[in-house]
Amino acid sequence: MKILILGAGEVGGNLAQNLTKEASDITIIDHDADRLRELQDKFDIRTIRGMGSHPDVLRQAGAEDTDMIIAVTNSDEVNMVACQVAHTVFHTPTKIARIRSRTYMDTGIFGDTAMPVDFLVNPEQIVTHDIRRLIENPGALQVMDFAAGQVQLVGIKAHYGGPLVGQELRFLRQHMPTVDTCGGDFPEGPPSDSRR
Repeated sequence: MKILILGAGEVGGNLAQNLTKEASDITIIDHDADRLRELQDKFDIRTIRGMGSHPDVLRQAGAEDTDMIIAVTNSDEVNMVACQVAHTVFHTPTKIARIRSRTYMDTGIFGDTAMPVDFLVNPEQIVTHDIRRLIENPGALQVMDFAAGQVQLVGIKAHYGGPLVGQELRFLRQHMPTVDTCGGDFPEGPPSDSRR
């Protein structure tokens, strides 16, 4: 998969590191030559110095046959314009943008008819959601939703010698009565494997 990352800051650098593990073809665009050199020395990636929303810079980075653009610069406007250019000029299939401003998030401008961003990432919204989940699940280290919120994975720490260590999951409810370890109701009947 060929991926363009716009922005070589902490987020862009971490993305490049993780995506290179998946054997993707990664190119990072940024205006900071020193940071680009640092990332290129660390990872097997290509770097381009320039403004990520400019069509000529995107073309130089190979946007014509890019599968995905991930715009995570420190400017919402650059991220939005880059996705617009990628959509209009290069027909990039998947466009992801980090948008920090609530003003943009609340306008309804994102979508194919206006600002073609397929996936929006708002850090403040993510943090707020995560904090709410932790409040709803006291003692949890992490809470993750699956199947459109029908299933939750709640990470807890079991201390050595504590009542949860060495127990089967079915006994978890004795110590945490609000936790359903059986998977809830099954509209089609119980699964064929009764060990749920």
